[in-house]
Amino acid sequence: MNDPTQIIWAVGLIVAAIALSSWQRLGLESKLLIAAGRTLLQLAVVGYVLAVVFAPPQSPLLILFVLAVLLIISAIVTRNQITQKLPQLFPWVIGSLFISTVLTVGYVQWLVIQPQPWYEPRYLIPLVAIVLSHAMNAGAIAGERFFSTLNSNSLEIETHLSLGATPQQAIATYRKDAIRSGILPTLNGMTIVGLATLPELLSRQLLGGANPIQATAFQILILFMLALATLLTTILITQGIRRHFFNSNAQLIRW
Repeated sequence: MNDPTQIIWAVGLIVAAIALSSWQRLGLESKLLIAAGRTLLQLAVVGYVLAVVFAPPQSPLLILFVLAVLLIISAIVTRNQITQKLPQLFPWVIGSLFISTVLTVGYVQWLVIQPQPWYEPRYLIPLVAIVLSHAMNAGAIAGERFFSTLNSNSLEIETHLSLGATPQQAIATYRKDAIRSGILPTLNGMTIVGLATLPELLSRQLLGGANPIQATAFQILILFMLALATLLTTILITQGIRRHFFNSNAQLIRW
């Protein structure tokens, strides 16, 4: 949408939502207005930043700086959604997101897309942003589930420990459940894609005039990439939480 008039008409949608909330007396008018204002402001800033990053000559250092900012913000959000009782968890969270993103995006960049140069922002920035977004959500779900489950089942865990189980054995079931919870949204999306829904990325490409076959192939690549990234992130984050729940003597620490 290059015409400012189109943006104005788009704003009409949120105005209609505010009017509908007021008519039904839902009390959501201020929240909708604030959310819309933040959306406009944040995306306007993002648009100008990306315009600078994409403009030739493209600087790999500037591109990596943008990716680093995305990584740090994602790690902060993930840690805060899990718990703030474990301040030492943040380095583990940012490391987990970094490893899963580098491995998956690196695989896609070097073996599948093979852009020239390797830091081509048209591919690198969107791929990293997509992976971080889904890995952040998966990690937060799995981490919060694992943290709360360990706290609420401390007596059962200590019973297993007293009977000779290792910490890994005592919490294995809880960890598996947490990992499954974190990756479940990705699996559900893969299961019903093309049948009940069209993925947002595929829809955006079609709206942008992309070839349907090429757009579909790219969507398959993205889904497979997210499956690996979310699984790897949940595994690493739950492992980090496990390390904070046991001391060097394999004794459970209550938080």
